[in-house]
Amino acid sequence: MSAPRRRALGQHFLRDAGIARAIVDLVAPTARDLVVEIGPGEGALTGELARRAGRVIALEVDRALLERLRRRLPTVEALEADARTWDYGALVRPDGGRVLVVGNLPYSVSKPIVAALLGARNVLDTLALMLQREVAERLAAPPGGKVYGALSVLTQAVCDVELALRVPAGAFRPPPQVESAVVRLTPLAPARVPPHLEARFRDVVRAAFAQRRKTLANALAAGLGLSLGVVREAATTSGVEPGRRAETLTIEEFVSLTARL
Repeated sequence: MSAPRRRALGQHFLRDAGIARAIVDLVAPTARDLVVEIGPGEGALTGELARRAGRVIALEVDRALLERLRRRLPTVEALEADARTWDYGALVRPDGGRVLVVGNLPYSVSKPIVAALLGARNVLDTLALMLQREVAERLAAPPGGKVYGALSVLTQAVCDVELALRVPAGAFRPPPQVESAVVRLTPLAPARVPPHLEARFRDVVRAAFAQRRKTLANALAAGLGLSLGVVREAATTSGVEPGRRAETLTIEEFVSLTARL
């Protein structure tokens, strides 16, 4: 992959060893653990992971970077793979150990990678992901503000989310034009949304935030193809005022509303 192509993917290589150690510390790997690294690039995180974890699988799309990584760290299982579609669900938790995920995600494809990881959360224990700061803040946002949206709700419904580190542009080569941050995700068992409601919950949340300026009832009626009366009744009986805006609802309120709908 050429340098312009890497930049198009939003790939900026971490070069600050202190920040690399701080990111790895967020998952604290031991010799009993399996770690999947997404986008190892030039290996700033990989070397630290290889020193501490029992097994490291690194997923990289750039063949040239992959070959250099294999030569430098032969104990790492470096795979040519697309992190958006790789089968995380096939991972097996080591005896007495954990499955951890660490990654400096290419900004342009971070959301589908996060979605794939959330889909495999039942086999994952802790994740530390470097993202564009605005995306990280959306993942961790509490209700009540403009940053809180569908991404916040759908992530926090299945994980505890912590905005753990802010990373300056100078920590990368080349420096990105945007700020970066690391979130730590801890999958919940059980999740805040019951399994039988998950698909409908996603539909309700996306519809609620699709037209943020509308009231909750109007947004849901339009987005779900339901009558306004049906939505208002469901909201009222679930204890949610139908004239509220989506960004004011807690995850528990979205779950209650979904069950009524």
